[in-house]
Amino acid sequence: MEADRLTYEIFSILESKFLFGYGGGDPKSLQYCGGGGALPASGSRGGKVCVLCIDGGARPEDGLLAASALVRLEAAVQRRAGSKAARLADFFDVAAGSGAGGVLAAMMFARGPCGRPMYSADDALGFLLRRVRRHGWSARAGGLLRRPGGAFHKVFGEMTLRDTVRPVLVPCYDLATRAPFLFSRADAAQSTAYDFRLRDACAATCAPSAGTAVEVSSVDGVTRITAVGSGVALGNPTAAAITHVLNNRREFPAAAGSIDNLLVISIGTGETGNSRRAASRARTPVIARIAAEGASDMVDQAVAMAFGHNRTSNYVRIQGMGVARRRGERGVACGGEETEKAVWVAEAMLQQRNVEAVMFQGRRLAGETNAEKLERFSRELIREHGRRKQQQQQHQVAATARHAGELSTPATKKQL
Repeated sequence: MEADRLTYEIFSILESKFLFGYGGGDPKSLQYCGGGGALPASGSRGGKVCVLCIDGGARPEDGLLAASALVRLEAAVQRRAGSKAARLADFFDVAAGSGAGGVLAAMMFARGPCGRPMYSADDALGFLLRRVRRHGWSARAGGLLRRPGGAFHKVFGEMTLRDTVRPVLVPCYDLATRAPFLFSRADAAQSTAYDFRLRDACAATCAPSAGTAVEVSSVDGVTRITAVGSGVALGNPTAAAITHVLNNRREFPAAAGSIDNLLVISIGTGETGNSRRAASRARTPVIARIAAEGASDMVDQAVAMAFGHNRTSNYVRIQGMGVARRRGERGVACGGEETEKAVWVAEAMLQQRNVEAVMFQGRRLAGETNAEKLERFSRELIREHGRRKQQQQQHQVAATARHAGELSTPATKKQL
């Protein structure tokens, strides 16, 4: 119990002092505000809160490894659940995404007209591929003019943070306050001053840190931020997602303040070898790349250490190293069709041995491949889903028996 308390305090300090960079004053935009209602079945004690975290950069291609991994993971849970209609949002309680990862999280957790997730992982991968071909997030707005982030309007329309099937966390960096800002459904449910349109949250988290900032405002216009991409501060949102769950006992009572009650998968952006992306990265200042990659690795290392003996079962990190395509080799995507090199590279990284970041020891190769880790994690998701279903059935039986007892009591008294 003492270890659990210490872990909880460590992550609270990381969130308030390091990740969010404020040391006092009024951190209103970063505090958790209760609300949003309890998630069905996820709050039962004895189970685990399932958390999805996705790294990302400002460009669509930064999310291709994660999108390919999510397609594989969704296919695995569909196969194990025996239903093609199953979606990852059915198995996760909260999703956190940064940059292109934020776009993936928002798409897969957006609520459709029937209350079901609007997009599948395959839909999200297809969207990223279209944006890669068109060299960015912009969409044509008549003639040759392009509207920044216009593609998000086509995907989300007027949907807001409240219009998700599960809580979604999307970070960016606010130049006005010089601090990270976290778009959160919990805050949106508490006040319209923190309810933003999903398209604006995606535009903010994908705004290039070296380009023009994106100005977005809440639905009621009360809260305004001047955003650049989340890579400046929260390129790896895993620790932020964990602290959100541990501090949010209203929505996640199953967490009970202990990291051991979480089941977390964190997906990185991967590393590419020779390509246009590599050339683009070369133009990025070296110190900026080192800072971003170092911060992401440090979060991974800290989270893995916090999980301790449960790091191999309760925490999975998917990350790949660069690959070189052989001459004449044809790219094969998740579904087996021919595809462009970008997806081939992502698929090749999934077949690599998993890369682990060890504190003060750098990176090392694990025994499993990324694909094998995804398969193992799908088994854990299905087990957790089965436990919740069994608990629900037990509660229903108990409620039925209790109701039957209440109905029979008056009749018994009347007979006496």
